[in-house]
Amino acid sequence: MTKGTTSKGERRNKSHTACRRCGKVSFHIQKKTCASCGYPSKRMRTYNWAQKAKGRRTNGTGRMRYMKTMTRRFKNGFREGTQAKKQSE
Repeated sequence: MTKGTTSKGERRNKSHTACRRCGKVSFHIQKKTCASCGYPSKRMRTYNWAQKAKGRRTNGTGRMRYMKTMTRRFKNGFREGTQAKKQSE
């Protein structure tokens, strides 16, 4: 068997397919586990030796529908249902 172009035509079996949790093509079909996020494990797959990969899917990478208002609400002591006081001159 030759090493070059002819052997590249032999590669037609897919070992990985799209993962339903992370969307990457990292779900191993025979092992039934995702190489990227660790699905179907309940915990997300993360390692301290991969800081860049952690940063790609941590807080602040999405819409942050709840967290984006948190700093303002914390600053005001989480008050709710009150009117702002009129500023005295």
